[in-house]
Order: sequence, then C-alpha cells, then structure tokens
Amino acid sequence: MSKKYEIFLFDLDGTITDSALGITNSVMYALKKFGIEETDRTKLYKFIGPPLTESFEKFYGFTKEQSLDGVKYYREYYHDKGIYENRVYDGLEEVLKKINEAGKQAIVATSKPEEYAKIIIDHFHLTKYFACVAGMEMDGGRGTKAQVITYALEKNDIADKSNVLMIGDREHDVIGAHENGLDCLGILYGFGSRKEFEEAGADYIRENVEDILQFV
Repeated sequence: MSKKYEIFLFDLDGTITDSALGITNSVMYALKKFGIEETDRTKLYKFIGPPLTESFEKFYGFTKEQSLDGVKYYREYYHDKGIYENRVYDGLEEVLKKINEAGKQAIVATSKPEEYAKIIIDHFHLTKYFACVAGMEMDGGRGTKAQVITYALEKNDIADKSNVLMIGDREHDVIGAHENGLDCLGILYGFGSRKEFEEAGADYIRENVEDILQFV
C-alpha cells in the first residue's frame, strides 16, 4: 500500500517532458565551441537533470570558468531551438489532471532556469495544473536541486513536509528531497536507473507515468 500525499513536486526534464533531443543538441553545440565533436548522443544523456556547470566539470574536466562559458554557449542554442525540441510524456497530463481533481497540489521543482521552465510548461499548456514553477536563477543562483526544493517550499508556504512527495528521474532529486526532509519517488521512464535510485536511497521506485497515481 503506497502512502498518499497532498503536495507533489515534479522535476521537469525526464519527469514531465522527454527533453533529450533539445538538451543533447544544445550540449553538442556548446562542446563544438571548445573544439569537441561529440557524435554519440546517448553519452550526453547524463547532462539531463543535474546542473549544467556540474556536468561540464564532471564529464569533460572543464574549469569553473570554462563551465560558465559552456552554459552560455548551451543557452545560445537552447533559447531559440532546443527548448522546443521536447515532448510531454504520454499520460502525464492525465496524471496532473487527476491530482488536481483530487484537490491536491502540483508544483514544478527543476534544476532548469525558472524562466525556461515557465516557457516550456506554458508551451505545452500545462500551466493550469501547477500552483507554481520553481527553478534555478539564470545567474546560477539556487544552484542545487536541494536549494530549488527549499525555494519551492518557502514560496508556497509549505510547513508540513510529511505530506509532500518529490517526483524525479535522477539521484539529484532524491538527494535534494532528503536534504529538505521530503520523501522521493524515483521514476524509471526518465533518464535515471534503478541502481542510481537504490544507491541514492529513493523512498519509492516506480516504472510508469501512471504509477504516480498510487500516491494520490
């Protein structure tokens, strides 16, 4: 029997939308500026979810300064094209509808800049389902998933954390949720793996979009 929650924090990339094409195209564009030709798109899936600066440093050995330049180049492509190379996962809108119909609340909590997240949610006509879209700041503020979650909780005056469930597809969602005293559901239709969730200590792991409704 799954516990029922009142408030659901949704990660965006890999949880609400399959953003692989737009993100990997943007990373390829940025890497090219450094003379790096990356042809294997699947190698870049690890960029989906974590903060970009962290990924450039971790996977390509960039310095902090190079990582900031990398983000700047990434955004050159992403702002005009990559943001729309994206699709909502099948069944996700129906899940959001049912959360709303049950009188419960949905909030976006993403490592993507809030400005971009709002554009995406609006573009796919999902804004009506969310009480709030919380993300990072364009200048790098709220630089971790934990900080974004803290911000989302504060912005919505949420004091009782026992009724809040974070839903995401990467270990950063689990870590950020636990740092804020929240339970976390790791979903496997995104870009993370069961092993990743188990090692991060996810409270629940589920396969499909529809499985989210077990907690509503």
